[in-house]
Amino acid sequence: MARGESRVLAQNKRAHHDYFIEETVEAGIVLQGTEIKSIRKGKVSIQDAFARVENGEAYVYNMHISHYEQGNRYNHEPLRTRKLLMHQREIRKLGVEADKAGNALIPLKVYIKNGFAKVLIGLGHGKKLYDKRETMKKQTAEREMARAFRSAQKR
Repeated sequence: MARGESRVLAQNKRAHHDYFIEETVEAGIVLQGTEIKSIRKGKVSIQDAFARVENGEAYVYNMHISHYEQGNRYNHEPLRTRKLLMHQREIRKLGVEADKAGNALIPLKVYIKNGFAKVLIGLGHGKKLYDKRETMKKQTAEREMARAFRSAQKR
């Protein structure tokens, strides 16, 4: 892989279903030695993960990084809280926005960029049930239009 490329290792597909993502921020993660090795192998899950700003620092919770097979007794705790590396003004801004009612900080992707593990954090506002239905209707309509367009081109 060339320098400057990124490789997505985990994606939270439910985030766009459950939230309106208003803003995204890229953050580094403070990891232990066996954690980065597991992440590079793709043994990471962010399905139930969320982020918080506490005491001027950002943390990600419930991000599952599996044990490294060759890690022996120095292995890490799979669900430990991990600190996020961002600029102080970004942390303050996200903290203020996340404190508003209905907003949440959700990890959207985990990827390797220039040899470092990064997480894409999204500031999301929760969708109501009728919003989810409307989104699904739009996606279905777009899919059917694309299918009809493809079949019309084949003729």
